[in-house]
Amino acid sequence: MPAPASVKIQTGRLPINGSFKVAVKNFRDDRLRAGIARMLTRLAGRTVLTLPGELAADESTATLVVQCERAGDIVPSLNEDESYSLEVTDKQARLVAPTVVGALRGLETFLQLLQSNRDGYYLPGIRIQDQPRFPWRGLLIDVGRHYEPMEVLKRNLDAMAAVKLNVFHWHLTEDQGFRVESKKFPRLHTLGSDGLFYTQDQVREIIDYARDRSIRVMPEFDIPGHSTSWLVGYPELGSAPGPYKIERGAGIFEPALDPTREQTYKFLDAFLGEMAALFPDAYMHIGGDENEGKQWDRNPQIQAFMKEKGIKDNHALQAYFNQRILKILQKHHEKMIGWEEILHPDLPKDAVIHSWRGPASLADAAKKGYNGILSAGYYIDLIFPAS
Repeated sequence: MPAPASVKIQTGRLPINGSFKVAVKNFRDDRLRAGIARMLTRLAGRTVLTLPGELAADESTATLVVQCERAGDIVPSLNEDESYSLEVTDKQARLVAPTVVGALRGLETFLQLLQSNRDGYYLPGIRIQDQPRFPWRGLLIDVGRHYEPMEVLKRNLDAMAAVKLNVFHWHLTEDQGFRVESKKFPRLHTLGSDGLFYTQDQVREIIDYARDRSIRVMPEFDIPGHSTSWLVGYPELGSAPGPYKIERGAGIFEPALDPTREQTYKFLDAFLGEMAALFPDAYMHIGGDENEGKQWDRNPQIQAFMKEKGIKDNHALQAYFNQRILKILQKHHEKMIGWEEILHPDLPKDAVIHSWRGPASLADAAKKGYNGILSAGYYIDLIFPAS
């Protein structure tokens, strides 16, 4: 669990028993009510107590008072105020937050303070002031390689809320599968997914579920490499003749979109516009990693294009592609994020660099004036503390 920013232990204990009640002071909305209801359900499950579902009318009779001033952003955003304070005495607990987001974070902390002894359940006397150290605290789930059912995604969103993560990075396309319904280009999901994809209604359901927990949902559509599943249904977008088949194993594969044809950008303009309307988050991830450019090297038309434009190598060609995609995303009011392989002298500073290979590449991006995110791969046998 992330440690709060400031913790002061106090004397006394607050008993948690069947008379437990919650009162809300000042602002309340459906998201806050739902968060309190979830907390009560989990508290009842841990204590086997029968707890009242309704809010207390009088805060003087409440075990927990939640004081909130405003809703916060309707669509969760990067710089939301997530701060809160929580004080527990032997008489009452009081949670104070400027926004509903902060109140939801504080409810998680309240629940995590629960302890027990021979006399029953209680919360220790404590005073907490808390706010996040980092505004972007994400979890990437790769459903492109391994499709996950809706209930698994929701269970992970619940776990994210418990540890106060606030960005669900939804990796939706890979060589092994295209996992989101496109009404404009249906062969993407019908031919590129083995039937394992999320309908647009299911996407909205996940976005709403995440929003109730103040979690942003950022989609990733990996291009120009990692794109075999795109080309199964639309081989004309590829840098080599088809047909293409979904990849069944792991590895780095050759298929890549053709960055020299206007047809590619017309297609991506329409598709990314459709996805921008579906996903309300301000950011969209284009991947951009591990494109070896082998198909580009063998394609005479691509080589002629590079010579004509004075593009010296594949990295520069991908930079050309990224600049075109950045303009498309800006047209659809989206901010572009890509893995650190997109970093190039010609890349506009509007792009955000997402480092998966470690802090060195993030530092390099920062020195060059880019905003960045560090997401070094986490494995069970490697521990990377925040310090």
